[in-house]
Amino acid sequence: MSETSSTTAELVREAPEVIYEAADGIAVITLNRPERLNTISGPMLALLTQLLIKANEDPAVRVVILTGTGRAFCAGLDLVGATQGTGIGSESQAANISVNIDLRNTPPTVLFAMDKPTICALNGAAAGYGMDTAMGCDIRMMGESAKLAAAFVKRGVVPESGGTWILPRLIGWSKAAELIFTGRTLSAQQSLDMGLATHVVPDAELMTRARELAAEIAANAPLAVQSAKRLMRMGMNETFNDHVHHVYLQFLQLIRTQDFREGMTSFLEKRPPDFKAR
Repeated sequence: MSETSSTTAELVREAPEVIYEAADGIAVITLNRPERLNTISGPMLALLTQLLIKANEDPAVRVVILTGTGRAFCAGLDLVGATQGTGIGSESQAANISVNIDLRNTPPTVLFAMDKPTICALNGAAAGYGMDTAMGCDIRMMGESAKLAAAFVKRGVVPESGGTWILPRLIGWSKAAELIFTGRTLSAQQSLDMGLATHVVPDAELMTRARELAAEIAANAPLAVQSAKRLMRMGMNETFNDHVHHVYLQFLQLIRTQDFREGMTSFLEKRPPDFKAR
């Protein structure tokens, strides 16, 4: 895979707290507030939502990697800002909270609804909101020094961004309950052993390995990959019979695509396929 360049990548520079770059079918979204361990501010939430939607709607993007700069992936919400009266959860913001909150366009719900595969490349600690965000991605690759900190109850809150829904489904009720109720911090190896991480790699190789995995996914038929992800998401709340019906309807659509014919032809001709998402 080629390195990002001015001709092959797009970089959003006017908003440095979250960086977006896209090249070779892979979009990389980077939390870029290292002086605050990439803790989340209000503007970062809005921008992250926008960039996730942008990647999902861009036909040239086939896979999304979410990562951070510095020594943390995301240390949660900006508690320093909250205690100073300027961040999320501050008294000034609490006074203006509506009883009816529209959560349709927040990072957790947008991330969950994305059709594009998502890889979280955990370059360091993910705590609270950061852990929930990592869990919302399809695949988690951790640097060997990275950690997951379910510190919600230690801060007087609950996993506010999908953790209480995602964790029991990933690791079962009992393990999720113990992790959430204790607010325990897990090493990369412990996260791998528990099933919260898919891969643990040397820190220096994290983005290289994440890009390699993304490239392997991007080489496949994108319509089929996205359909498979939608069906997996639907299947979490369907009966088997209902799900098989939906799978069959999706299958009928896919076999009418150019990519299906290309997949069959390239197999018979013993060559790599050239999928066009058509």
